[in-house]
Amino acid sequence: MRKILLSSIIVLIGITFIGRLSYLQIFSFSPDQVLEDPAIKRIYDYPERGYIYDRNGELLVGNDPAYDVMVIPREVRTLDTLEFCNLLGIDKKKFKKELRKARIYSPRLPSVLVPQLSKEDYARLQEKMRRYQGFYIQKRSLRYYDTPSAASVLGYISEVNERDLAANPYYIQGELTGRTGVEKQYEDILRGRKGVQYIQKDRFNRDIGPYKDGILDTLPEQGKEIHITLDKELQEYGERLMQGKRGGVVAIEPASGEILSLISGPTYDPALLVGRERSRNYNKLYNDSLAKPLFNRSILAESSPGSPFKTLNALVALHEGVISPSTTVTCYSGFFVGGRKRGCHCGGGIRNMNSGIYKSCNAYFASTFRKIYDKFNTTDEGMDVWERHIKSFGLGGYLGYDLPTGRPGRIPGKKFYDKWYGDNRWASSTIISNSIGQGEVAVTPIQLANMTAAIANRGHYYTPHVLKKIEGKDITNPKYTEPKLTTIDRKHFEPIIQGMADVYKKGTARWVQIPDIEIAGKTGTVENFTIIDSVKTQLTDHSVFVAFAPVDNPKIAISVYIENGYYGSRYAGHIASLMIEKYLKREITRKDLEKRMLEKTLEHEYAKPFSGEEFKINEYVW
Repeated sequence: MRKILLSSIIVLIGITFIGRLSYLQIFSFSPDQVLEDPAIKRIYDYPERGYIYDRNGELLVGNDPAYDVMVIPREVRTLDTLEFCNLLGIDKKKFKKELRKARIYSPRLPSVLVPQLSKEDYARLQEKMRRYQGFYIQKRSLRYYDTPSAASVLGYISEVNERDLAANPYYIQGELTGRTGVEKQYEDILRGRKGVQYIQKDRFNRDIGPYKDGILDTLPEQGKEIHITLDKELQEYGERLMQGKRGGVVAIEPASGEILSLISGPTYDPALLVGRERSRNYNKLYNDSLAKPLFNRSILAESSPGSPFKTLNALVALHEGVISPSTTVTCYSGFFVGGRKRGCHCGGGIRNMNSGIYKSCNAYFASTFRKIYDKFNTTDEGMDVWERHIKSFGLGGYLGYDLPTGRPGRIPGKKFYDKWYGDNRWASSTIISNSIGQGEVAVTPIQLANMTAAIANRGHYYTPHVLKKIEGKDITNPKYTEPKLTTIDRKHFEPIIQGMADVYKKGTARWVQIPDIEIAGKTGTVENFTIIDSVKTQLTDHSVFVAFAPVDNPKIAISVYIENGYYGSRYAGHIASLMIEKYLKREITRKDLEKRMLEKTLEHEYAKPFSGEEFKINEYVW
């Protein structure tokens, strides 16, 4: 009996061991468990990143082959460090630093030692690398740019950092990820999925073939190609016009919210942030604290909107019934606030809504602004109504566009002024500068363009966006395809639009008309202050312009904001008209405007705070 019991125990233990070994061999295929085995090496196969095309199918971003020198720290054997460094083109200090970094990350996982070798370097090193245990060359692709433009939209890719690794287990040390722009926003679509191959090693650490005959291996999945809404030709043209100037230009298709161009000046060639010189080039751009080429002014710069904001005040007043298009105001070359006269450039005289818009009369809009508040029993009530109407145009908040950065601007409300002046200690006359787009109102260029699109559409807009297609299929996200209604009735837009059309025909932009295109626009000149030696100093004014065309069937709405650009039609108006003609006609007839903008630069203005040269100050803001 005792022999039977003992035999049974031995058989049971044997069956248990066999069962467990069978489970581990046949069913337990966890890659994490495989990685714990020192006899198994994992090699990644990286797919090409998805290509990026413009709205017309023109290539913007493709790929070029590149090669990384990889290291698995625990497999490194004694080597001639100096010889190896000379072979790789790095110094000994750099080699030790990267090897130490790789060991800290993981002694058993591969890390990048030297990234982004050229094809020539790869050909030279391929055979020699076999002499150095623990090192190998891995192929990957780097971005290739078929345009010198759109850096602020396309963004760039860079090596993952500690935060990326902690946030997403997909990545390992040395891999690349989208860092800004479209590359960041649509990283999951563009990157594809890397494949993996498991290699069995023998007791001498030599590769002997695929682990489990490759049953755990996976193939890479190509990144998806996308089409974005930018017009490559328009974007490149706009960036040429912006050379030597600082500011933002945003063009939108009113019928869809698709962003046709998004320009920040100054900008840079996106190719600068590719390859082994990427870090050096990035540091140079980052440390340019004056021009700030990495600062995307089109979606981050918050400034006063100037006179284009008058159109919204007129719409609010019409909707609230405090004026009609025929309401008149007498302008005495300005208007009075608390005994102090505020100037106006329009020449004085009787102004109705139409002439108030196309002559940009400050007195007319100051009076209109007051009438909005006078309708209500308290200033707080008037402010609530005004704020609600203005914000319905997408101002004072994030628009929800599909770029990974931005600023909300500012539409001040009663809480803002109560904090500033005290409850019941302010009135419409206190904040009268908001009537002409100065004061505490702040907007970004993309918000100005969106506001203009809403006017062009007679009361609605679509959330601006840059993604158009994925793998040839149109996007159907309701966030971008459903219209957002303003609070203003449609019937009130026509007199405003007529006034904006007359800005081109007989108003402040009559010098920048484009043949055969009916354009509606509005000029703006914005006061510009800074602190120099602890003293508030007025600099040359900013030039602002918004427009859309054609008036009756809008295809493009645009905002242009040029820092230190003098008055509205001088720089911003020129650029807006040229951009509209380029998009609608694909050619330029106003060669005089084009020549001026391609040749003119404002670098001398940007140097004045440091040179002590006098600034050009306009007597009146319009």
